[in-house]
Amino acid sequence: MPRRATPTMLITALLLAVLAGCSTDAPARRAPAAPEPTAAATPQVPAGHAPVNPYPVGVRDLKLNRDGRALPVKIWYPAAGEIGGPVRWGAAAAKGRRFPVVMFSHGLGGRPDDYATLLSRWARAGFVVAAPTFPHTAKGTDIDVLDVLNQPADVSYALDQVLALDAKADDQLQGQLDTERVAAAGHSAGGVTTIGLFTANRDERLDAGVVFAGTALGVGTAFAGAAAPQLFVHGELDKVVEYAAGKAAYDKVPWPKAMLSLPKGDHGQTMLKDKAALRVVSDTSIEFLRWSLYGDAAAKQRISTGATRGDIATFDDHL
Repeated sequence: MPRRATPTMLITALLLAVLAGCSTDAPARRAPAAPEPTAAATPQVPAGHAPVNPYPVGVRDLKLNRDGRALPVKIWYPAAGEIGGPVRWGAAAAKGRRFPVVMFSHGLGGRPDDYATLLSRWARAGFVVAAPTFPHTAKGTDIDVLDVLNQPADVSYALDQVLALDAKADDQLQGQLDTERVAAAGHSAGGVTTIGLFTANRDERLDAGVVFAGTALGVGTAFAGAAAPQLFVHGELDKVVEYAAGKAAYDKVPWPKAMLSLPKGDHGQTMLKDKAALRVVSDTSIEFLRWSLYGDAAAKQRISTGATRGDIATFDDHL
C-alpha cells in the first residue's frame, strides 16, 4: 500500500518534531459527520456486568499481513486455571462468558511488550487485548513517522482477523469473544492511531477509546459516527507530546469523555512504569472499560474513585 502524505509540509514537520521518541524505553472506514456535543449520550453497548473476580492471563501470537504490511499481533486474554502466577504462553482461554476486545497501538520506536504490565492487567479484569507490531514504527524497523497515518487501517484489519477467531474451529478463543463490544487504545503515536480510528478512519465497530499521551496531529478532530466514550491520560510534564496538545484533542471530543492528568507525569515512564501512577492509570482505565464495554453502571461510579486515589492525578469527568 502506498504511504499517504500529510496535507502540507507543515504537518510533516510537526509530526517529525512531536512524535520523535514516542517509545516508553482493512481500508479506512468513513462515517458521517460528528454529532453535536451532548452530555446525555450513553455507551453503545447493552447494559451488563463486568466480571467480579480476576482471571489468570494467557498470551499468544497471531501472524498477520495486510497487503505486504507484516502485522504480528500479540494477544493477552483471560485464561483458565488458578488465579495468580505469571502470564502463561498458550494457556487455555477462560470459559463461561464472552470477553470484550481492546485493540492496543504502541508508540513510535516501541513494541507491544513495552506495555505488558498494563495490558495483562486489562486481560486479568476480563478483556481480550490485541496489540499489533507496526511495520514502520516499531523498534527495529526503519521508523517512518509518516507511516503512523497508515496505522488506523492496520488496526481495523487486525481487528477483522482477531474477531474472526471467535468462529474459527479449534482456536483458543473460539466462542470466547464478544464481537459487539470493542474498544481501541494506544500510547503516543499509538494514541494518534487511536484518535484516527474515531475521526478520518472511523471504525464503526469501536464503542470506546483510551488515548495515552496522544495528539490529533495528522488525523484531525472530526470525530465521527455513533457516540463512543473516550478516556484521555496525559502527563503534564510530557516533553514529547505536550500536555496542551493532548488536551486540545480531548476538548474536541463530542461524546462522553474524561481526562486523567498526572501533574508529575512525563511521556510514559511515570505513567506506565511508576508503581503508584500505574495503579491509578490501570484502575481508572479498567473501570472505564468495564463501563463502556460491559455496560456496567457500577463501574462508572468507580472511575473517579480510582482516578483520584493518592492525589497522584486530577480527573476531568464528562462521562
